[in-house]
Amino acid sequence: MAVQTPVQIKKPVEQPQLISGEVLFQMGDTARVELVQGEIIRMSPTGYKHGKIENVVARLIDTFVTERNLGMVMVGEVGIYTRRDPDTVRGMDVAYISHERLAQVKSQSFLDVAPELVVEVLSPGDSWQGVMDKLEEYFDIGVSIVWIVDPDKQVVYVYLSLTDVARYEVSETLTGEDVLQEFHVEVGALFGIE
Repeated sequence: MAVQTPVQIKKPVEQPQLISGEVLFQMGDTARVELVQGEIIRMSPTGYKHGKIENVVARLIDTFVTERNLGMVMVGEVGIYTRRDPDTVRGMDVAYISHERLAQVKSQSFLDVAPELVVEVLSPGDSWQGVMDKLEEYFDIGVSIVWIVDPDKQVVYVYLSLTDVARYEVSETLTGEDVLQEFHVEVGALFGIE
């Protein structure tokens, strides 16, 4: 008598349902998420140190920008389209966009024009690969400068491109380069070090 092998039925692999940035925006309060190639990626809330540094950075830049009427400073995971079809919407910790670029925005939801400056404050769960992915997307859409603020090491990495990067220690002065000319702050001030 022959032994019969049970037939295994393969279940189809479920593909995630992709959504657009507009659908994400209409969903309202989704907690802390990003949209990556049409898929919602949940992110854990940031810690209080992250929030404090984000606030300090935004306040310093906003004071400079407001006094000179240069544009707008945004804070709090502001969404920006970095890819389309399928959509990727990244959440920026802090961003500066000039009046000139702001006038080009067409979207009623997330930014569809690149700001000149993006600031990302690292969280303990961030991977450098994830940070590099974001950097590549930001530069692809026309961001001029990205500051990566590392609270653990108390340093700021200033990227002018993926390969043009400088590291600033607490005793050094961070500038706004060509984007925010005359802006300068000691790195230590971002971390509450006088």
